[in-house]
Amino acid sequence: MTSAFFQYNKPKVIQALRYHFISRKEIKFMMILVNVFALLSAGLYYFKKISPLAFLLSSTLWFIMMILFWFLLPQIIYAKSPTFRDELKATLGNEHFLIENNHGNRSWVWKEFSTWMESPHHFHLYFNNSSFFLIPKEAFAADQVQEARRVLAQKIKR
Repeated sequence: MTSAFFQYNKPKVIQALRYHFISRKEIKFMMILVNVFALLSAGLYYFKKISPLAFLLSSTLWFIMMILFWFLLPQIIYAKSPTFRDELKATLGNEHFLIENNHGNRSWVWKEFSTWMESPHHFHLYFNNSSFFLIPKEAFAADQVQEARRVLAQKIKR
């Protein structure tokens, strides 16, 4: 059993949320599609096959998408979730994952998680494609991070 007390660090949570968005298959596909469209329109504009307005529209679409996924969505999600402002204790037990704060606690058996992912500063425990829980790595002592990784790998399939 591994336990950790933590509070979320806003810049690191924003980075983890960006990592979540960018790692989603549908968002990757959309980003590739928009990038190909922007490159194609730049090439067509260079060879004078399309008007400057078409090139401007494709570039605007690219900028809007980057601003949305890189800045706006992570900030909105962080602002709407009171969990990110609480002091929490996470326990990775043999049978369950337990999270506690001053208001109470909640426990999940490991089979309720569909997968997990590791980003530079967090472990992401996914219930489904869009619902997940973040556990900061810095909450664990240096030797406990490896133990947490082992527990997650053993209890949740990737």
